[in-house]
Amino acid sequence: MAQPLYRRLHEIHGPLELHVFAPQWTLPLLARMPEVAQAHLNPFGHGALNLWQRWKTARVLAAQGFDQAIVLPNSIKSALVPFFAGIPVRTGFIGESRYGLLNDARELNESQLPMMVERFYALAEAPGKALSSPLPHPCLIVDQTHQQNTLSRIQLDTSRPIAAFCPGAEYGAAKRWPARHFAELARRFDAAGYHVWLFGSAKDQAIGEEIRQRSGGVAINLCGATQLDQAIDLLALVDIALCNDSGLMHVVAALGKPLVALYGSSSPDFTPPLSKRAEIVSLGLDCSPCFERECPFGHTDCLEKLEPQQAWMAACKLLPALRSAPSVSSP
Repeated sequence: MAQPLYRRLHEIHGPLELHVFAPQWTLPLLARMPEVAQAHLNPFGHGALNLWQRWKTARVLAAQGFDQAIVLPNSIKSALVPFFAGIPVRTGFIGESRYGLLNDARELNESQLPMMVERFYALAEAPGKALSSPLPHPCLIVDQTHQQNTLSRIQLDTSRPIAAFCPGAEYGAAKRWPARHFAELARRFDAAGYHVWLFGSAKDQAIGEEIRQRSGGVAINLCGATQLDQAIDLLALVDIALCNDSGLMHVVAALGKPLVALYGSSSPDFTPPLSKRAEIVSLGLDCSPCFERECPFGHTDCLEKLEPQQAWMAACKLLPALRSAPSVSSP
């Protein structure tokens, strides 16, 4: 969701060398963004202060001679490294009263900038300037040689059309559609002549295996079997994807693939898929979005009651040929 910001910075500044200081898991993603000249590892986990280590990291970055730092997270800790590095212009939203750490501190008007991508994008502009509309969508580069090598290594069959399912959500269980729903949908896609590939990290391997078993083995569990760059290349081959609100959902959107996005505790108004080829499926219950990691009521009705038929109908809007596919009875 920061890529439109990167693109806008290039438009404003012309010959710009843009570096990104980011966590390990994002580095393969940044390598697929043509706007990014170099990525630097941010080794600090969530909640870790590590002042001495931040100062040492900042002194290494100071040698690059950066003119400006744009700080996307709103925490005090995230503003320390640019401050310690002595970067002349340090831009960001005020957040946790970061006066001094930021010298180009902006007030965030949440009603004017309801989406996260808009908030990032606004930091490229002068304070108070209205954003151009619509914002550009993210777009990732695919490495076709790397793609073929990954296909060969995992021995995947591409002779049929492919549906990708992304059943994980790093944030928490309140964003994960139930495995039994994914499994029922996998059987429907299989009956329609599709391969079904499951994508996710090693943390999603267990739910991927549950979906595989519940689907009668028609879903191929790739959770934990690919690195992020490999997943990007494989997702570029699929015909449609069904995803929870997750990082991989945004990857699919940035690849321009037809996408059914499933929302429970989170809000499509805040972090929507940035694509013209996406259908959003949400029950819109009174208790959602709650933005909680676990359902505060213990029932997760926002996802449990979101039936596979609703996701299937959304998929049919994207791929009308699915409407003539045979129905499948529940096991």
